[in-house]
Amino acid sequence: MASSSYTCIQDSATEKDRLLSSVASYGSRELLGVGTPRPTCLVGSEPEQKQEEEEEALRRKLKYFFMSPCDKYHAKGRKPFKLGLQLLKIVIVTVQLVLFGLSNQMVVTFKEENTAAFKHLFLKGYQDNVPQAVHTQKELYSHIHFAIDQYMALPQISLGRYAYVLGVGENGSALSLCQRYYRRGTIDPVNDTFDIDPHVINDCIGLNPPTYSSSPGNSDYKNFTLKFYKLINVTVDFQLKAINIQTIINNEIPDCYTFAITIVMDNMAHSGKVKISLQNQASIKECKDPNVSGHAENYAREFFDVLVAFVCLLSLLLCGRSIVRGIILQHEYVQFFKHKLGRSVSWGDRMEFINGWYLLLIVSDMFTIIGSFIKIGIESKNLSSYDICGILLGTSTLLVWVGVIRYLSFFQKYNVGKTHTHTHTHTNIDMSGQDLFSLFRYVSVMCLHHYTNISCSFPPSPLFSQILIVTLRAAFPNVIRFCCCAAAIYMGYCFCGWIVLGPYHAKFRSLSMVSECLFSLINGDDMFVTFAEMEQSGTLVWIFSQIYLYTFISLFIYMVLSLFIALITGAYDTIMAQTQEQVRVTDLHAFIAECADTPNSGKFRGPEGSSCSFLCCFDC
Repeated sequence: MASSSYTCIQDSATEKDRLLSSVASYGSRELLGVGTPRPTCLVGSEPEQKQEEEEEALRRKLKYFFMSPCDKYHAKGRKPFKLGLQLLKIVIVTVQLVLFGLSNQMVVTFKEENTAAFKHLFLKGYQDNVPQAVHTQKELYSHIHFAIDQYMALPQISLGRYAYVLGVGENGSALSLCQRYYRRGTIDPVNDTFDIDPHVINDCIGLNPPTYSSSPGNSDYKNFTLKFYKLINVTVDFQLKAINIQTIINNEIPDCYTFAITIVMDNMAHSGKVKISLQNQASIKECKDPNVSGHAENYAREFFDVLVAFVCLLSLLLCGRSIVRGIILQHEYVQFFKHKLGRSVSWGDRMEFINGWYLLLIVSDMFTIIGSFIKIGIESKNLSSYDICGILLGTSTLLVWVGVIRYLSFFQKYNVGKTHTHTHTHTNIDMSGQDLFSLFRYVSVMCLHHYTNISCSFPPSPLFSQILIVTLRAAFPNVIRFCCCAAAIYMGYCFCGWIVLGPYHAKFRSLSMVSECLFSLINGDDMFVTFAEMEQSGTLVWIFSQIYLYTFISLFIYMVLSLFIALITGAYDTIMAQTQEQVRVTDLHAFIAECADTPNSGKFRGPEGSSCSFLCCFDC
C-alpha cells in the first residue's frame, strides 16, 4: 500500500518537483523508450564516459536555468539581485506614477475650471450641460456682440487674472472675427433649384483691446454683415494668458498657461439652427523670472526620475541577458539531442527557454524609461505632452503590477494544486511563471469546464447549510490566494486608469473613484455610461480608453470572475480531475530529471567555463 501511494505521488509531481527531485525513473531511458537499453555508444570506454559527463553537465545547467531565484540561491549561494531589483522597481515606479498623477490632477483641474469660466464669460445665457443654439438672425448677432464686448471688458469683469495676447489675430490683432461662406450660393426652395460654388471664402476682421488701441476701428464688428444665405460658420478667435499658482502647494514652480479660445457658431447644416460651442486648447511653458519667497531650486523630483530610469535600464539589461542566455542554452540542448541522441526537439520544449515574463518586463522598462524622460521635460517646462507621458507611465505600471503574479508563483501555496477525491491521486498543475500566457490558458480551461460541466461533488449531507459551510471551508484558502493574484492586476488597472483617463473622464478623477468604477464594471453596472462619458479630447487617448475598458471587462468578467465563482461553488475538484488525467513528462524535463544533485549539494558552484561581463554578478 505504501509503495503504491509513493508511486502515485511521484507520477503526479509538479514541474518544480521534477526539476529538484532525484527520482531515477525520469531520464534517458524514458527518452529512448520504456525498457529500451541505452545505446552502446554511451557506456563502456573512456570516450563514452566523457560523453556521459558532458550529458550530466548539460543536465545540471538546464536544471539550474529553470530553478526559481530562491533555489538558485541555495544552489550557488548568489544573492537574488534581479529579484530584489524587480521588487524595488514595483515600489519606485508606483511612487513615480502617484507623484505624476498628483501634478497632472492640478493641471487638469486648472484647465477645466478655466474652460468653465470662459463659457460663462463669453457665451450669452450659458448654462452647464445645456447645448447652446440660436434660431434667429438677431440672436446670432446678439451672441457675437456679447462675446466681443465681454472680451473687451475682461479685466473689469473677470474674477481670474488674465492677460491679452497680441499679434495672434487678423493683421496682427488680438481677436479675429471671421465668417466662412461659399463663394457663390443661391438656393430657391420655391422652384427646387440651387446654384452653389463649393469654394469657401474666409472673411475676417481684427480687433484689439481698448487698453492697447484707441482706434475707432474697434467698433467695426457691429457693422460686420453676415451672408446668411451661404454662411457656413462664424468664429471668434483670441488667446489669453494665466498663471497656475496652486502648484506651489507641491513645492513646484508655477506654470504659465496660454489658452487659445475659439467660439464656433456652426451653420453648416443650414437647418435654421446655429449651434454654439467654445473650444479651449491650453499650452504650458516655463514662466519668465519666477520668484517665490523662501523657495529654493529643488531637483529632488528630477533626481528621482533619473533613478527610476536607471533602475529600469538595469532591469532591461538583466532581463535581456537572461533571454539571450536562454536562447544559447536552447541551442546547446537542441544540438545535443540532434547529434548525441539523434532526435529533434519539439517547439514546445524550445519555447520553454523563452521566458514570457522577461519580455513583459522589457516592454514595461522601455515604457518607463521613455515616460521618465518626458516627465523630466514636463517638470522643466520644456514639454507639455501630458497625454503621452501618462499613457507610457500608466501602461508600464499596469504591466509591473501584472508581473507580481510571477513572484507569487514562487510560493508553492500559490501554485494550482488539488487532491482528487475519487481516485485519491494527488494531482498538481504547476503555474511557475515560465510561460506568460500559461495562467490565461489555464483560466480559459477552467471557465470552459465551469459552464459545460454540471456534475459537481458535494459532501453527502441532506442539509444545504452543511453543504454551504463545508464548501466555504474548503474554498476559502484558495479564494484568498486567488484574490491576491487578481488584486495585483486590479491595482495595475486602477493606477493606469487614474493617470491616463482621469483628465478626460469624471469617473476616473481619483484612485478611489477609479476603483469604484472598475468594481461596478465587473458587476455589469454603468457600462454604456462609462464608454459614453469619455471625452473626445484626442484620437490617441480615445483609442487607449477603448483598449483599456474592453480588456478590463473581458479579463475580469469572462475569466477572473468566472474562475472565482468556480472556486466558490466547489466545482474546482471536478475541474482539476478532468483537466489533468495524467501528467505527461516532456523530453526536456525527463532529460533534466536524471540530474540527482540538489541545490545544497555544492556541485553547482564549480566554474562554468564561460566568460561574462560585469553583469554576471546579478545571476538571479
